[in-house]
Amino acid sequence: MPCNVQDEAQVEAVFETIQKEWGRLDILIHCLAFANRDDLTGDFSSTSRAGFQLALDISAYSLVALARGAKSLMTEGGSIVTLTYLGGVRVVPNYNVMGIAKAALEMNVRYLAAELGPNNIRVNGISAGPIRTLASSAVGGILDMIHHVEDIAPLRRTVTQTEVGNATAFLCSDLSSGITGQILYVDSGYCIMGM
Repeated sequence: MPCNVQDEAQVEAVFETIQKEWGRLDILIHCLAFANRDDLTGDFSSTSRAGFQLALDISAYSLVALARGAKSLMTEGGSIVTLTYLGGVRVVPNYNVMGIAKAALEMNVRYLAAELGPNNIRVNGISAGPIRTLASSAVGGILDMIHHVEDIAPLRRTVTQTEVGNATAFLCSDLSSGITGQILYVDSGYCIMGM
């Protein structure tokens, strides 16, 4: 089904269809982000107001909107997992406004975990290392970032989509039943390095 997260009617229609077809929902994966290319390069202070609002709306607020739709369908508990990046807690060149959006997204994880926990709904995020994807190609210098991680990370490599998927499967399973409000780093250990 189409689900433009900026269109409340489409978001509502998705959850109405899930209700009609299956009656409940166990898992919600939030794996989307967007910023104008111009707001990902140059001086951060040059970010336009409209670009700032757009990045936060699509990349961070969308988790709130989707969780709102999912919570009434997670009648037997559930798991919500989003994808974030180290640029939400540290400055990463050419990440600019997306870093601010990821910081907001990570706080959304914590607030939603606190709200939804009494309903046995867990909310977590995965902070993946850089991966060669179509989406990551929009980040200037992505290949330099990948090579840097390969040189510095304790595992001396970046991660694969499969490894991120495996961590997501863990967070969606009963194996992680006591984990909520957390950001799990799947980045070959890069985040632990200082120099």
